[in-house]
Amino acid sequence: MDFKLIGKRALITGSSAGLGETMARMLAAEGAEVIIHGRNVERTNKVKTEIIETGGKAIIAIGDLSTDLGADAVASAALAGGPVDILVNNAGFYGHTAWSNTSAADWLDVYNVNVVSYVRMIQRIVPAMKTKGWGRVINIGGGLGVQPIKDLPHYSATLAARHNLSVSLARQLKDTGLTSNVVAPGAIMNPSVEQWLLKAAPQNGWGEQMVDIERNAVAQLVPNDAGRFGRPEEIGGAVLYLCSPYADYVSGALIRVDGGTVRSI
Repeated sequence: MDFKLIGKRALITGSSAGLGETMARMLAAEGAEVIIHGRNVERTNKVKTEIIETGGKAIIAIGDLSTDLGADAVASAALAGGPVDILVNNAGFYGHTAWSNTSAADWLDVYNVNVVSYVRMIQRIVPAMKTKGWGRVINIGGGLGVQPIKDLPHYSATLAARHNLSVSLARQLKDTGLTSNVVAPGAIMNPSVEQWLLKAAPQNGWGEQMVDIERNAVAQLVPNDAGRFGRPEEIGGAVLYLCSPYADYVSGALIRVDGGTVRSI
């Protein structure tokens, strides 16, 4: 399927590794010029080089989005080649903590990285995007923003804030040709998750083969209708759709890619 992204410029924050890297590679494969963002120059350059070697177009933007100066540096590098058509806000982090050991300082730190950093990039990228009369802002959220658990209270709250600000932005972008949407992943399989599952399987009785370990871990930890973890490419597919002209009529939406983990109507 042609997503009609040839000639578009896309900035994907946190794309030097992980989910962001997958999204960047998929956008590049569809003909978009991708701006790979990271804090580590060597790792970010590696992703850029590999995309170019496979026929794609890519540049890099280095900076820490948790500071205004870092966001300025990233925006400057991204806008040097002209307005950005697509902004995918993906960068963020969380700590495995609970209410009992999450300090007020932890709340502030996570909110700054996971929410204010999104705002920093929106404020720096969207004005130039408006001059073209077409654009996409896609914020990566998560199921915990809709259906929180007892732990990770600060992280879950930042996901809810991402969802909320995305709808507010969509209302603000009325009649501009720009849209703002959220993709909310469920539990996603990646190398670190796979290694953790293999290590945890014996004491939890999940089995010996990865197919059994995954099925049993999902049933115990994140029950869903698919009976498995998601894959990064499945999140990338939702992002590609929202980036494309086929999603011109979609704004202020929350697309959950979680196998039905969150129960809603």
